[in-house]
Amino acid sequence: MTQSATPPEGVASQDLQTAFREVMAGVCTPVSVVTAMADGRPHGTTVSAFASQSMEPPMVLVSLDRSSELLATVRESGRVGLNVLSSGQSTLALKFARKGGADKFADVGWDVEGGVPRLPGAGGFLACDVTTFVEGGDHVVVLGLVRAADTIPGPPLTYHGRVFGTHTALEAESV
Repeated sequence: MTQSATPPEGVASQDLQTAFREVMAGVCTPVSVVTAMADGRPHGTTVSAFASQSMEPPMVLVSLDRSSELLATVRESGRVGLNVLSSGQSTLALKFARKGGADKFADVGWDVEGGVPRLPGAGGFLACDVTTFVEGGDHVVVLGLVRAADTIPGPPLTYHGRVFGTHTALEAESV
């Protein structure tokens, strides 16, 4: 049986929010650490809402919490880095997922590339110039023009069913 909820315009009902969370928990997403620089210091946070937006020119989009400290840093710097984590980097993902508090970069190696922090061992890295901020609910979608890109082959870190995992390709079936 399918439950349909139609809340009043502009208001999400508790049932709809719960159903939405469950649907999104079933979506397998890559795990990335978004980074930026401010006053010579690195800043970062873990996200799973990141995707390619355009191939010509190469662009990506990432969704950041409207109240995040990182969003303010990205707005100020005009640059954003995306470190697409490898399967063995779940501890790093959890470290950067914390809200505020202590320096997330403590005891974490990093370099600056394209004006943004790059984390060693990440399976993919993009340095981007921010082109647009799009308001959307409790998040802001940041559109970035890719200025540098690099990859290290290997399985990615993914998030599905509220747990970290990875992805492996299936053998193609004979037709």
